[in-house]
Amino acid sequence: MLQLQISKFNRGTYISVEGKSDSDHFYIIQQGFVQCTKTSSSGITPIKFGPGDFVGVVSCMAGKTQVETAIALTDVVAISVKKEQYPDLIVNNNPVALKIIKTFAKKMRLMNEMLTKIALNSIVQNSYEQIFNNAQYYEKCKQLNIAVYGYYQYLKTKPTGPNAEIAKRKFIELKQKTNAVYFEPTNEAIRSYPKDTMIFSDFQRGADMFIIQQGEVAITKIVDGKEITLALLGRGDMFGEMALLENKPRSANAIAHSDCSLMVVNIHNFNLMVSTQPQMIAKLTTTLAERLWSMYRQIDNAAIQDPVNKMIDMLALQMEKSKVSIHTNSQYQTTITPQDLATMCGLSQNQQYKAIYDLQNWHNIKLVDNKIFIKDLYELSKQSAFLRKQSQEVQKDLR
Repeated sequence: MLQLQISKFNRGTYISVEGKSDSDHFYIIQQGFVQCTKTSSSGITPIKFGPGDFVGVVSCMAGKTQVETAIALTDVVAISVKKEQYPDLIVNNNPVALKIIKTFAKKMRLMNEMLTKIALNSIVQNSYEQIFNNAQYYEKCKQLNIAVYGYYQYLKTKPTGPNAEIAKRKFIELKQKTNAVYFEPTNEAIRSYPKDTMIFSDFQRGADMFIIQQGEVAITKIVDGKEITLALLGRGDMFGEMALLENKPRSANAIAHSDCSLMVVNIHNFNLMVSTQPQMIAKLTTTLAERLWSMYRQIDNAAIQDPVNKMIDMLALQMEKSKVSIHTNSQYQTTITPQDLATMCGLSQNQQYKAIYDLQNWHNIKLVDNKIFIKDLYELSKQSAFLRKQSQEVQKDLR
């Protein structure tokens, strides 16, 4: 039988502290109110939580350090749930799982917007014209398989839009030259996408979630003619859940970074999973938590001003995400190119050339088939922590 512990906190007590590793459990608030803040980054406003809300669930389910500091605003009574107890908790409590997952989906949408604003110093204007802008960007970059898909989705979404005639002409012109797939959804449980084809476009309507069986998928955002990679996902990862859970347009692009095989989950299958497969829902919760934790880290990365230092910290973040064992003199061959890192950091075209050149001359890496080989993971980790701390001190001085 599931045994859950009741915890009590006096007003003003720290429930969790950002950066600490005590993340093997999270809390469900029963009574009282808690304020969560992220002290290391500006732009994230404090959030007040009350009865029925969760505290520390991102760090717990991701198995990472605390991303926020939580303080009891009043006397608080909360249920403590350990990570290994979560599957048992949701067996007979589907609403708990759904609330956590939907909370994650909403927060991820907000974090996507915030990360784009900080990294690219711009605000995304939510409009169906974004689909057309994406198509134009990728055509300019000679990624025609992606562009033709975007033009099609724009025509489908806005057949009488201001750019409909251009999109129609471009689609007809490019269609015969490209090998884009799945312009329309199908009933197939497994779909195959060739490298550099679009799975869905930012602001496209869609109701499917995907689980990667093979290959890698890049989640990207285009703002003011610049691209940022929000996530690079691999086998076992899930994406597209926000549109499925919130019934809103897609909040980013999904592009096959390599040849991909994807399992498709629609709303009917998802609801069946929630009621019959607690282990699968626990996996989804963990996946979303890991992605959210990475977004918090990317916001810290976006605050680093020097492009090379930003890329070094981003490389360390990718190692943290991949759960590579880090110890003294440990080495690692990544599948990441310097260009991948530059895109993840949202560097402009003008910044990229010099930053990539300088990174390649950093003593702790070398290139093997244009993929980054790390000579000492422990040194990379230490350097990354130093750069973030240095950036945080600069931010404090500016406030």
